[in-house]
Amino acid sequence: MKALIKHLKTSVIPAWINILQFLLTMIIIQQTYQFYFDLDAVLASGIELTSISDRNLIYEFAGRTGTMAIISILIMLSQDVKLFIIMFVMNVFREGQETIIDPLYPLANAPVNPTTDLILHIIIVCIEVIALLKLINIYKTDKNPLLKA
Repeated sequence: MKALIKHLKTSVIPAWINILQFLLTMIIIQQTYQFYFDLDAVLASGIELTSISDRNLIYEFAGRTGTMAIISILIMLSQDVKLFIIMFVMNVFREGQETIIDPLYPLANAPVNPTTDLILHIIIVCIEVIALLKLINIYKTDKNPLLKA
């Protein structure tokens, strides 16, 4: 554990980006858990599970989301700027799609109304884009020592 903390302290990745990615990863872990093990919550959201095909879609979603969570954890542990850039590109595209989909097709138990959902998603995507741009800047600076001054 001490080695991990030392690794994080010496990382070129800013703490705020690590915290942001940790929170995003926790959200997708929660989604994975829900779609694998809490089908009552899935039903409460208005998603119907009346056929084998419905369950197939739910479990495939869980599998893909779980895969994203595992990859995100491995990238966070690596503290590799190039991998963080790839992860944040994935985050921006995923959240960008949710920005459109969630307000258009709100869940039955959505915690906020569609307008608020849209605004929150736009804010999240903006923060993710800022993090992505910061990571790209760090990568360019580390690649070219003359830019470090």
